[in-house]
Amino acid sequence: MHFVTGGAFNGKGKWVRQQYPEDTAWFSATEYDTWPAPDEALNSIVILEGLEAWIQRELDRSLSTNILLDRNMNKAEAWLEWEQNKDNRKLVLIGTDISKGIVPVEKESRLQRDITGWLYQRLAAHAERVDLIWYGISETLKK
Repeated sequence: MHFVTGGAFNGKGKWVRQQYPEDTAWFSATEYDTWPAPDEALNSIVILEGLEAWIQRELDRSLSTNILLDRNMNKAEAWLEWEQNKDNRKLVLIGTDISKGIVPVEKESRLQRDITGWLYQRLAAHAERVDLIWYGISETLKK
């Protein structure tokens, strides 16, 4: 799995498009309300973009942070399993870094920030490669 993160509007998508062929399956939070489920019919590269948006849409303040984190990690792990089931599969996850700046006043925004940060830590630990993109420039953090 390849995890790509960086600031909002810093060129993550453009950078990923330059790294992978055009015939990839691309699922974006701008088009899908929730994490798409893995599809066994897909047998090449799958890119999931907008992890922070999917986390925000699924926030339920009545649930504990551990349950919310596990719920999102389970969705990522389903895709990791998809990737590992066949040799020619590659998973690329793109998530915006929302940890910088002033801590939000609203409880829900803080919860999203926390869950997102914890999820990204877990994804980075699982990833074969992690790239940070700022202003269109990549820095490989893990390879």
